[in-house]
Order: sequence, then structure tokens, then C-alpha cells
Amino acid sequence: MKKKTIFFLMLFFIAFIGIGSEADGKTYKVVLDSTYAPFEFQNTDGTYSGIDVDLLDEISKTEGFTIQKSFPGFQAAVDQVQSGQADAIIAGMSITDERKKSFTFSDPYFDSSIEFAVKKGDNSTKKIEDLKGKVVGVKNGTVSLDFLNENKDKYGFTIKIFDEGAQMYDALSIGQVQAIMDDGPVVDYAVAQGKELATPIPATPIGHYGFAVKKGQNEELVKYFNEGLRKLKANGGYDKILNKYIGKDAGYKEPKQVDESTYSGLLQNNWQSLLSGLGNTLVMALLSFAFAMVIGIIFGLFSVSPIKALRILSTIYVDVIRGVPLMVLAVFIFYGLPQFLPFFKLNDFVAGIFALTLNASAYIAEIVRGGINAVPAGQMEASRSLGLGYLPTMQKIILPQAIRIMVPSFVNQFVISLKDTTIISVLGVIELLQAGKIIVGRNLQIFKV
Repeated sequence: MKKKTIFFLMLFFIAFIGIGSEADGKTYKVVLDSTYAPFEFQNTDGTYSGIDVDLLDEISKTEGFTIQKSFPGFQAAVDQVQSGQADAIIAGMSITDERKKSFTFSDPYFDSSIEFAVKKGDNSTKKIEDLKGKVVGVKNGTVSLDFLNENKDKYGFTIKIFDEGAQMYDALSIGQVQAIMDDGPVVDYAVAQGKELATPIPATPIGHYGFAVKKGQNEELVKYFNEGLRKLKANGGYDKILNKYIGKDAGYKEPKQVDESTYSGLLQNNWQSLLSGLGNTLVMALLSFAFAMVIGIIFGLFSVSPIKALRILSTIYVDVIRGVPLMVLAVFIFYGLPQFLPFFKLNDFVAGIFALTLNASAYIAEIVRGGINAVPAGQMEASRSLGLGYLPTMQKIILPQAIRIMVPSFVNQFVISLKDTTIISVLGVIELLQAGKIIVGRNLQIFKV
């Protein structure tokens, strides 16, 4: 009887250990790039697809953990993981020794490469030696650029550097460059989707992509990912995902296929995404300006107060806030403050409104100060000589005149705040500019978008 009891206790202990190794239904926030087809990209129906998206969905399903996906863009995704705003990143991120100092990587899930592409029908380029005397386009800060710099003298081509991939592909289509070099999967996906490209030169292997977490945090998630990846490779699910997006037999086609070479087709496919981005832009501008008006008027009144301490406080506030670039202010609020105040974690949208509010309020304070000072000083003196106090004089005589002077400047400041919302896209907020960039990442039509 004792032996049976010991046996069942051992089985229970083993089962308990096994259960403890699973994710136990935990929820993790995982961030991804927003414009890196075929790994992650937005479809014409507004949903996200791609190799990374499908891998993450399948692995979380098999390993029993829940994911909350966010698509802020590559740099914003990296920053969110480093600042603790997100738990992990999967975004076609190359595993390098430098990144290993800050991140814990999974086993490689994709062997990447770089590849030349030319316009379809260009028979003058069949090998790398044929690029002599030609202009090759490449994105700045990429492995492709490093490769081209190392080989330009050897093969005699000229390099033209672009900030955005879409600009590079546009340059190829209109003949500004005769070839481009980009990540192999990106080029292969573009070809599979019917882009007018050819890849006559074999791809060059460059490294591996990995799933990553901040070093020392959520490292159990890497174990879950590795185990799920092993299972997917064993049951054929991994190959099925790759074959869906890249290769000659790629079967993925974007929903609602409409010709986006025309403005009508572009709008038909993307009006919802653009409208959503416009909505976020207007909401951020209106809310931040409303809050900024309240704060700005308070500090503006402080600046003309007879109390010296209030004037000093207003001067410090205005000079400090106006002296900090809006982008720096936004990054500090979203990424920096949680480092000092762990409880102060705002989502990207709220952090953007906070930054816009502070920025605009400092300028509104100066508008209020200038408007009040524009009212002739004799108005205050005459009122006080008649026995009215300072506050009644401000309320009934000075402010009504000052407001008429301020209104044009308030309108101008609102226009500035509306345009400043584009800067908040650095946090990953999908406002109008970022919505457009996401569309460009899929269809590469930067001019039309």
C-alpha cells in the first residue's frame, strides 16, 4: 500500500512539474513592426498578416499563453521592450552580438539574406559583374548598405541611399536606379505579389532572425517560443507558414484585390485605415489643445500676476517646456518616466496627448501674457483709481479686450498642434502619417499615398 502511495505521489509530482513548465494562460504584450512585408504588414481590410504574426499565433496557441499584439513600428517596438512597456518583440529582428547585450533571443526562426532586384524585363543584369557603371539603390542603416560599400570598388557600381524602402522601389520603377538591394524575403514577397521585379542574382546569406525579450525579464517566454517553434518545425506547420508568403508557390493573396495604381482604387482599399488615422489625429489635437488652453491660461495669468513667486513659476515652466523639442518630450514621457516612476506607465496615445498638451500650453501661456500686456496700461490704472480691485478689473475690463487680441494666435496655435501630431508617431501611435506609412509598406506607392 505504501509503495502504491509513493508511486502515485511521484506521478502527481511529475505532472505538477509538467504543468508548471507551461505558460498557464499568461498574457504577454508582444510588439511587432508595422511595415515589413512579408513578416508583418497591414492588409487592405485593416488586419495584420505575415510570417511573424502567424508564427506568434500558432506558438501561443500550442504553448498555452495569450498574446496582446501591437504594431508600433520597428524602432518603437524595440524601445517599448527596453523600457518595459512591452514584454517581447518579434519583428524580423536580426540576432547580433551587440543586441545580445540588451536582449535574450530565442532560437533562430528564419535564416535571412540580402538580394538584388531589377525591373522585370531588364536582361542586361544577370550577374553582379553586370552592375558595373550602374546605380544601385539601398536603404540607409541596413546590412545591404554595408555589403554594397564593401563591394562597390570591386564591381564598379554607384550607391544611392534612401531613407525609406518605398522610395527605393519607386526610384527603380522610374529608372532613377538600375537595381536595388534589400532583404531577400522582402524582395521575394514583392515578386510573389506581382510587383514588376526580377531577381537574376543569387541571394547572399546574412544571418538569423529571432524572437526577443529584455535581458533578465520574461525569459520564460523565450522557452515557450523555442518549444513551440520546435513543434511547428516537426509537424510541418513552420514550412506551411513560410510557403504561404514567400517562394514560387506562395499562396497568400491580399483580400479585396483592387488595382491600387489609381487614386480611386487606393482609396477604395484604404479609406478605412486613412479615416482611422485621421480620427486619431483630430482627437489628439482637440483633446491636447483643450487641456493646453486650461493650463496655458493659468500660467499666462501667473505671468502677469502682482505676486512675484507666481511670475517666477510661470517663467520657469514656459522656458523649460518651450526649450525641449516635442519629440524629446514625448519620448521622455513614454519611455523615460517609467524608468524613474514604475507606476507612471501611459499607453502611447495618452502619452502623446500629454506631450502635446505640455508643449502647446507653454506657447498659449505666452499668448495670454502678450494679449494682456497689449491692453494699454492706463486701463488698469483708471480702473484701480475708481476703486475696483485687481481681480474685478482683470475680469471685467482687461480680459475682454485681451481675448479679442488673443483669438488669432489661438487659432494659429491649434493649427500648429494639429501638425505636431505627426511627431507623436515616434511612439507608435497610428495617426494619419503613420497610417499612410503602413499602407506604403504594403503597396510601395509612396507618392500616391
